[in-house]
Amino acid sequence: MIQGLDRINELARIQKTVGLTEEQKEEQKVLREDYLKQIRGQVLDSFSGLTVIDPLGNDVTPEKLKREQEQGNI
Repeated sequence: MIQGLDRINELARIQKTVGLTEEQKEEQKVLREDYLKQIRGQVLDSFSGLTVIDPLGNDVTPEKLKREQEQGNI
């Protein structure tokens, strides 16, 4: 499970019921940014081993993705 998700949900419930303090709003912002970084990292990890094969069995992986994989950027 993604770290901080429980707290993000808790703050969302508080926001809907009684509202958030300025400190809670700032905490929520930081947690959401961290959450998005984690999600983006998971997506990039998924792409790191991706190979696209057409119905004829040919490797049609986009050149940009191949370059990124070779350089280890993904």
